[in-house]
Amino acid sequence: MVKIYIEKDDKTIIFKLEQPIVVKEILKKLDISIESVIIQKNGNICLEDSVVSQEDELRLLSVVSGG
Repeated sequence: MVKIYIEKDDKTIIFKLEQPIVVKEILKKLDISIESVIIQKNGNICLEDSVVSQEDELRLLSVVSGG
């Protein structure tokens, strides 16, 4: 099971995996736009093509922009 913290909602969810999956597929299932988050996997920033497996931990940090 992958533990996913979603900063925007300030909640942690558990995502069950039957096999390794890429981050962008998880985001798609959670209906989260890749452009709206910075992804950390096990404490390190990663790309949407990174593979996630059991026992990994993701943090989806909100992208803030303004002028």
